[in-house]
Amino acid sequence: MASAHSPAPDLRRLAQKVVAMLCVGLACACLLHLIAGRCEAGAGERALPLRRTGLQDRNSSSSAAEEEERAEAGVSEISSGREWTASRRLPHALIVGVKKGGTRALLEFLRLHPDIRALGSEPHFFDRHYGRGLTWYRSMMPKALDGQIVMEKTPRYFVTPETPARIHAMSRDVKLIVVVRDPITRAISDYTQIVSKTPGVPSFESLTFKNRTTGQIDSLWSPLYIGLYARHLERWLAYFPLSQIHFVHGERLISDPAGELGRVQDFLGLQRIVTDKHFYFNKTKGFPCLKKPEGSSKPHCLGKTKGRTHVRVDPDVIQKLREFYHPHNLKFYQMAGMDFGWQ
Repeated sequence: MASAHSPAPDLRRLAQKVVAMLCVGLACACLLHLIAGRCEAGAGERALPLRRTGLQDRNSSSSAAEEEERAEAGVSEISSGREWTASRRLPHALIVGVKKGGTRALLEFLRLHPDIRALGSEPHFFDRHYGRGLTWYRSMMPKALDGQIVMEKTPRYFVTPETPARIHAMSRDVKLIVVVRDPITRAISDYTQIVSKTPGVPSFESLTFKNRTTGQIDSLWSPLYIGLYARHLERWLAYFPLSQIHFVHGERLISDPAGELGRVQDFLGLQRIVTDKHFYFNKTKGFPCLKKPEGSSKPHCLGKTKGRTHVRVDPDVIQKLREFYHPHNLKFYQMAGMDFGWQ
C-alpha cells in the first residue's frame, strides 16, 4: 500500500528558499548602491581639479604678475565659469604724464565710463615707492570686475628715468597715456603752482636762465626740463612700441574734450560712452566741466587749484623759450607721429 506524503513540509521548504533568495538579493542591491555612491563621490572629487585645470588653460597666456595677483587677491569663479568676482588687480593702463598738462581733468572725465575703475590719488609707486612691491601697489587699486580696466595716474612717471623699465617689468602689455601741452604754457602753469605753495620764490625770468646776459637757458630747471618731451619719450620707446602710447593733445582737451575722450576710449578698446553730452564750458575757469559727474546729479568742475590765473612773464623771455623749444618740439612731433602745432 503506497504511503501518502503531506505537502506541508515541501511548501515550508520552498518558502524558506524564497525568503533566503530575497534577503540575498536585497543585500546585493544595498551593496551595489553603496559602491555606486562612493564612485560618484570619487568622480566629483576628481572633476574639481579638471575644472581648475581648464581655468589655468584659459589663463595660460597671462603674465606671472597677473597669476600672482589673482592668487593673492582670492579671485573666484562664479557659475558661468567666465566671470570673476570683484578684486584688486594691477593696472591695465597708466596716465604717466605730464604734470600741469591736464592729467587730473582727463582722469575725472574717464571715470564717467562704466568700464573704467581708476584710483583717485597719485600712488607714485614707480618713482617713489617701488621698494614696497607689487603686492602693496595692487592693494592701492580699486576693486574691479572682469572686463573693467584698472588705471591710475602719476604725471611724474613720464620724466623719471627708472619708470619705463619698472613698468615694463610689471606688464609689457600695459597701455600708456601722456597728456602734453605747449611746453612754455605748461612751464608757466607749473611755476604758478610753485609760487602759490612757496611764496618768495625768485621770478620766472630769473630761474629760466643760467646766465641772462648770455641768454643761456637752464634746461635742468624742473618746469623747463619736463617740457623736453622728445628726450623723455626716447626712454619709453626703448621699452614700449609707439602703438602702446597714446598722446592726448592738452589744448584740445580744453577746446574739444569729447573728441579727445573719444580717441582715448578707442585706444583703450572701449565703447565711446563719454561724449559731448557730458560736458559744458565754464567761462570763469576757462575749461570744460562735467554736467553730471560720477555719483552726483549736479554739475562739477575741478578744484580751485585748477584754472588759476598764470603769472605774467616778460614777452622777451617767452620768445627766448620759443626759440629754445622749437627744435625739441619738431623732434617730438616726428617721434610721436603727430603735429601739435605749438608756435
